[in-house]
Amino acid sequence: MKLSDYVIDCLKQQGVSHVFEFIGGAIVHLLDSVSFRDDMECISVRHEQAGAFAAEAYARMNGKLGVAMATSGPGALNLLTGIGSCFFDSVPCLFITGQVNTYEYKFDRPLRQIGFQETDIVSVAEPLTKYAVMVTDPAQIRFELEKAVYLAQNGRPGPVLLDIPMNIQRAQIEPETLVSFFDSQEFKEISTDSDIDDSIITDIISMLSEAKRPLILAGGGVRVSNSTDQLSRFIQKTGIPIVSSLMGLDVISHDNPLYSGLIGSYGNRYSNLILANCDLLLILGSRLDSRQTGTRPDTFGRGAKKIHVDIDYNELNSKVEATLAVKANLNDFLTRINSKLTGFNKPDITDWLISIKRLKNLYPTYSFYPEESEIEPNRFMELLSSKSGHFGAICLDVGQHQMWASQSFKLSQSQRLLNSGGMGAMGFAVPAAIGATLATGDEALVIAGDGGFQLNIQELDTIVRLNLPVKIVVMNNSSLGMVRQFQDLYFEGRQQSTVNPNPSFIDIARAYTIPTFQMNSMDDLQQLENFINTEGPAFIEVILEKKTEVHPKLVVNRPIEDMYPYLDREELKKIMLIDLVDEMDIPT
Repeated sequence: MKLSDYVIDCLKQQGVSHVFEFIGGAIVHLLDSVSFRDDMECISVRHEQAGAFAAEAYARMNGKLGVAMATSGPGALNLLTGIGSCFFDSVPCLFITGQVNTYEYKFDRPLRQIGFQETDIVSVAEPLTKYAVMVTDPAQIRFELEKAVYLAQNGRPGPVLLDIPMNIQRAQIEPETLVSFFDSQEFKEISTDSDIDDSIITDIISMLSEAKRPLILAGGGVRVSNSTDQLSRFIQKTGIPIVSSLMGLDVISHDNPLYSGLIGSYGNRYSNLILANCDLLLILGSRLDSRQTGTRPDTFGRGAKKIHVDIDYNELNSKVEATLAVKANLNDFLTRINSKLTGFNKPDITDWLISIKRLKNLYPTYSFYPEESEIEPNRFMELLSSKSGHFGAICLDVGQHQMWASQSFKLSQSQRLLNSGGMGAMGFAVPAAIGATLATGDEALVIAGDGGFQLNIQELDTIVRLNLPVKIVVMNNSSLGMVRQFQDLYFEGRQQSTVNPNPSFIDIARAYTIPTFQMNSMDDLQQLENFINTEGPAFIEVILEKKTEVHPKLVVNRPIEDMYPYLDREELKKIMLIDLVDEMDIPT
């Protein structure tokens, strides 16, 4: 059979029904092989970066594998931001790039290029992938496909890349004679099993039972490891409250009384205060990056014993020293500990839960306190979420709107919140909604800013062409607000490059035949209702004041409980159950 047909057969066996691509000459064979099938569809996007983001969201929603393809040279290079996004956020995706014929490729010769659009994408992508290789022998295609998919999905998941030259794609092969990766010594030497000693589980249960102020910090690893059900059982068995990182926001229903918000640089003030006051912190699948800990990781949870569980050994004790570091698959860990919690006597943490409720009531999250019918972003996010229970995925772009939504959008148990976490790529949300909708068939909601929306605005065409049920909210304050806010704080208000006039988004959406709506104040609620109730794609622009900011915000050299706008020192001292950091030596 033709090698390109074999590749597509293998993808289907992985449960892949959609391939995201932007066609070019070097992948014609592969896409032609898809065209013969009625069980797989090519999703032709308008930019390769959008295809990569869509594949990422597809994988995050189906829990298996996303696939994106691009031609050689510029096509392959345009995938890189999406590849990096999958790498940093641990998403299993297979990226397949076309390449010039092997007889046109320079290999080790000291030339810049021989074939048209020839580019050494493997060398470029290697630092951002778990595995990247050019297939130069047709007889190796089974081995390389199996190896790539296995590595993408096992251990700490991530992206892989296969670069397949055109003459390899069109080669004839005998499938039954192909060498399997799973028969190799290399496979036998790879171990991703978690060997969790019973004594560790016993020690952790003992620490939980002794804690007076225990807290769970849930990271993106909970979703990556498909551990949400086990986490729910653990919370039910122990009664321990939970906060989340940005990537862990959708691991639990926000209606759960034990859910206590988002922590970190742009977290809820009450969430950071809760974490700062806990005496036992169970960290599940979070890498504790500086957006969580602030620039003083030594002050993070300083009054607590810390148990850190992660599948990646390199993340343990790399930023915050743990009392107990456990390398484990999170689903295996939670399954094991849940089995040992039968008959577990929940500790009496009544006072702790009362304190948490008090902090939530004392410090609700506002960007500012509105007058009359002004649109205050956090209140708008609460309103929007109250009308959005039918959306399967909420897809956030990157910027101020992302933080307002992460602080205040209330998620149900079944909803997913898709962020570009580690990469933080503007332009993520619209393509992500495409991938999410195709993975599940559910409606998707995009929340974007006026800056990020324009980076992949061309994908409005993809949404309309496929008649996808994607609703797009653009929060428009006529600036790249996150950086503008940074400039106002640290650069005496010099707003270089952050404040520029926008085009008419209403006119642009209408040009794509998308129904459009606009809110200028909270009196325009009917516009929001009409937007939500429109069948198929729809667009609404929410007009904000240019000065709108994200509050509260952590600034440099402050612990996470000490956010700007600052609380009165005496007020903070009364809230804190441990010593304030300003009584310590803070470096400038």
